Amino acid sequence: MGRLKVLPSRISNMIAAGEVVQRPASVVKELMENAVDAGASQIDVVITDAGRTLIQVIDNGSGMSASDAVLCFERHATSKITSAADLDRIMTYGFRGEALASIAAVSQVTLRTRREADDTATKVTIGGLEPVKTSSVSGPVGSNFAVRNLFYNTPARRKFLKSDQVEFKHIVEEFTRVAVPRPEIGFSLTHNGKEIYVLKPAKSLKFRILDLMGRTVVGEVVDVLADTSAVKISGFVGRPQSARRAPGNQYFFVGGRYFRSPYLHKAVMKAYEEFIPEGLTPSYFIFLDVNPESVDVNIHPTKTEIKFQDDNVIFQVLFACVREALGRNSFGASLDFEREGAVELPQLGRSFDEYRASSQAPQPQVDPFFDPFGSEAPPTVGQSSVAKSSVAPSGFGGGASYAAGGLSAGHRDYGSLFQSSVSEQDLLIVQGKYIVRKSPSGLMIVNIRRAWERVLYERALRALAAGEHVTQTALFPVQVKVGVQDRLLLQEHQALLASLGFDISSVGNDTVQIGGVPEGYSCEPGKVEQTVGDLLLILSDFQPALEEVMRQKTAAKFAMLGALNTQAPETPLSAMHLIDTLFATDNPEFTFNGKRIVSVLSVDEIEKRF
Repeated sequence: MGRLKVLPSRISNMIAAGEVVQRPASVVKELMENAVDAGASQIDVVITDAGRTLIQVIDNGSGMSASDAVLCFERHATSKITSAADLDRIMTYGFRGEALASIAAVSQVTLRTRREADDTATKVTIGGLEPVKTSSVSGPVGSNFAVRNLFYNTPARRKFLKSDQVEFKHIVEEFTRVAVPRPEIGFSLTHNGKEIYVLKPAKSLKFRILDLMGRTVVGEVVDVLADTSAVKISGFVGRPQSARRAPGNQYFFVGGRYFRSPYLHKAVMKAYEEFIPEGLTPSYFIFLDVNPESVDVNIHPTKTEIKFQDDNVIFQVLFACVREALGRNSFGASLDFEREGAVELPQLGRSFDEYRASSQAPQPQVDPFFDPFGSEAPPTVGQSSVAKSSVAPSGFGGGASYAAGGLSAGHRDYGSLFQSSVSEQDLLIVQGKYIVRKSPSGLMIVNIRRAWERVLYERALRALAAGEHVTQTALFPVQVKVGVQDRLLLQEHQALLASLGFDISSVGNDTVQIGGVPEGYSCEPGKVEQTVGDLLLILSDFQPALEEVMRQKTAAKFAMLGALNTQAPETPLSAMHLIDTLFATDNPEFTFNGKRIVSVLSVDEIEKRF
């Protein structure tokens, strides 16, 4: 007798479920798509404990007969394919008949369904290896799927589910992907008894995006439209000035089905090349209408990846379409010199000096180092202002190498560059990028941004290791509308952000309030909004690893973010404070990625330039 045997259908379904049901969001996606295919005009999704306890999808679609209600849980039971030729003309979401069989294999499912022609509804209870139970009950027209205790019979899969915040974030993503291309259908999403979305049927796609993403996103998009023999493209793309560091609101649809395509994403980004800086990503909602026979949607278990027969042509059309939309819309202000009644502008030629002011406005003389509480008398205006004694940080005391005008062969003793007093003439801030400080041996040059990177890197390391952080409270808390998905992302990492000094709380479903930021960050509303965008970019790429490695990587990312959002010193005193703080770190010479922070230009090197 041979060793091979055919697995029972229930066991094979449990194995196959790993392809279709990866997490609770997979169940939500499959059940919502089935409801859309059933012709529903209202779909309600109810979630408990991020899908671990309950996933319920209720629709008012066509419903099923008693026999179909039982048969739908059999593998490959479908009404959408009757021959191999039908695979070339798929117009529905689902067609393989795998979803319900896979879901029932790893959960406990109860289905109530009724057709309009039936007097009573059919109730089907199925789950794992237990026998199917059916009964007649009362119920409205449509279907009501209740999926309980997901992965109850596969504890290894249940153990690897993420936190409730992470899993619910994925549910919101799938809910959005189904709801966006169907504005004519009403949707609702409830989590633990709290309504997250209540979407009424919308007049148009733009109103549906408004309901889901908010007025800010809708106000930042422009129409795209192209109609060719190969593909018809419609939808919206974001204005260049609305591009963000954090990826989000990038959607491709074909035949109403969401799909991912790094290749077509490149076409969109290529169209924005001259409009946005590198590293920013615009929003877009792009719908492709092609011949169904030219699309293969059967190359991925969840059908999120598809293959076009001629993707190169679609790439070119999409690039030209987005480029034309950006060129057609004016994103900057312009002057109309032909308008009647326009202001007459003088033509300034050789007589330009006649329009120049006869004298410059007097400049006030301010002494930034005056201390009214000091024991010394204040210097009179016009005298050289000298600050109080500034002691070099520990470990960087005065050394003989710099005092003699030379450099030691080993570690450079930068501390000896500092004198016991600081004057404005001894220190210069160059374009907000460098601090130049006179020294007996020449000039010391400090890169301001890299100095902040080193300071903030070590602060972040200490905060992550021991919770030591300093939060500067904003005088007026700033509210930033980030959307439901990004709000969930910030909430998921709230403890991490708090350990670094960020005071972020949720206000409603799609808005966060920033009550404080780490020391050194700007509290200006514009800067705060930019900081939140950068935080989302960092957190979206957050991958937990070994504890020490994770701390170092996270500290490095937040240090780079902080260095971009800090303000450059504006006075010699604030510049000296930054230098003192830098030299109190473990390694003031280099950033965490090995870039030089401090450079000394000796007198000999200066003389060689002349």
